[in-house]
Amino acid sequence: MFAKHGSAPVNGRLRRVNAEPRWLRALLLVVGLGFLFFFLVLPLLAVFVEAFAAGWTAYAGALNDLETRSAIGLTLLVAFFVLPFNVVFGVAAAWAIAKFDFRGKSLLITLIDLPFAVSPVVVGLVFLLIFGAQGLFGPWLAAHDIKVVFALPGIIVVTLFITSPFIARELIPLMQSQGTEEEEAALSLGASAWQMFRRVTLPNIKWGLLYGVILSNARAMGEFGAVSVVSGHIRGETNTLPLHVEILYNEYNAVGAFASASVLALLALVTLLAKTVVEWRMRRENSMLLADLPTEET
Repeated sequence: MFAKHGSAPVNGRLRRVNAEPRWLRALLLVVGLGFLFFFLVLPLLAVFVEAFAAGWTAYAGALNDLETRSAIGLTLLVAFFVLPFNVVFGVAAAWAIAKFDFRGKSLLITLIDLPFAVSPVVVGLVFLLIFGAQGLFGPWLAAHDIKVVFALPGIIVVTLFITSPFIARELIPLMQSQGTEEEEAALSLGASAWQMFRRVTLPNIKWGLLYGVILSNARAMGEFGAVSVVSGHIRGETNTLPLHVEILYNEYNAVGAFASASVLALLALVTLLAKTVVEWRMRRENSMLLADLPTEET
């Protein structure tokens, strides 16, 4: 049977794990839950406690501040511009790597992982050297009255660089595991390339794509280092929400800082909830596919 070949070693490991002493399992559970509470739950609770420390009126007043609203709007605007580019790049890169063999494929995979290896601050400095006033394209941009750094385009560019691997990295193993048989069958039946993508490829990768979008969106809204370098920290213009929180905290405006931080925390919780729902749907769909597989005759 197909299931028996794959599940026997797993069941063996599970039996060995279940055979461990009860006190050891309890200790591991306490350590895991304790870590989650002290390093994840407690800091989140502290943010909301400090945000409401002066009361609801002070909290609402801090969020209604003009600069805070501008920071929230800019953060959402950057994510709005970055995500479509990441979707197009991620799907195209994953498709090329998973479906085709070509020279330079390993180099492309390495380049996709590059943003994970480079410090965001270094990324900001690099783009400052390229588009800054004394940078490579600085004089040309100034001559044509085009402003990239210390403006919205610079923030979008560095955020795009930082978040570019998330969708591609999620789709590459998924598309490699699916192979090319279904796309080849669709083409042999007369489907166009767009019809093949829309009716075969996209349904197969939809949950992985949505998962990558969620992760990319979370990083885009929370990016600090690279944005800090190229934004110029102009109040009400180029301060995203993470930068605004830092400024308020340095000015001893605790209520404003934690109120703004609570918005980021809420966005993170919504992202976590969406991520959990997508993971559940992916596991459910995979289980249904495995259940539909024909069993091997013994």
